[in-house]
Amino acid sequence: LPSIIKKFRTPGSGLYDNLHKFDLPYAEAIFDLDFYRQNPMPFVTLSKEIWPGVKYRPTLTHCFFSLLGKKGILQRVYTQNIDGLEAVAGVDPDQLVECHGHFRSASCTNCGMEHTADDCKSSMVDKGEAPTCNICGGLVKPSIVFFGEVMPSRFSELVHFDVASCDLVITLGTSLLVAPVSNIPDWVKSNTHRMLINRELVGSFHRANDVFLEGDCDESVRELCSMVGWEEELDQLYSIAQSK
Repeated sequence: LPSIIKKFRTPGSGLYDNLHKFDLPYAEAIFDLDFYRQNPMPFVTLSKEIWPGVKYRPTLTHCFFSLLGKKGILQRVYTQNIDGLEAVAGVDPDQLVECHGHFRSASCTNCGMEHTADDCKSSMVDKGEAPTCNICGGLVKPSIVFFGEVMPSRFSELVHFDVASCDLVITLGTSLLVAPVSNIPDWVKSNTHRMLINRELVGSFHRANDVFLEGDCDESVRELCSMVGWEEELDQLYSIAQSK
């Protein structure tokens, strides 16, 4: 999605390429569970940068998802982003599948005890400290999926029903390189309409009933909303999201 939060894998400008100050043994270590237990401060520092609603706000595209929900035509949003901006934009959590987790809950990496997101945020963002469990003393982290952890079961619980029952799948702002989410457009029925909104053509979007809108996601969703008379509502949601 178009966002001012840096992508992790973008060569030269992605977060992985800009972690030298942490002196990591390898870039992905910042999301490695064993490494976090040994040295949590790189992830604590990163969390201060990307914690939802602190520095960054939803884009017009995130608000488009919220608008679809308010119109009663959104079944689900599947995202691999961990920024949580869909929820900040007002998407109902029941309509969200955040495949790599989110910051709205937290737990101990040792005993699994649940902790509040507010306490975790207070330690990481406000104090710049690694939160610890008040039961066992282990390190606490947000519900972000680290290397060494499994994806939330919510994905497997919902995806089969969703791909079988949807009549339109919209894929936005993605390289479609990371499975299993990248496979969703190919899992829908052959007569399901598919729309790709992206700067470049990716995946298998060459069916007769596919639509490819080339370009910026925000500009494209504004154009779609203008065509059906929703542009004012979209702008209202965006204004609200920016003020949160």
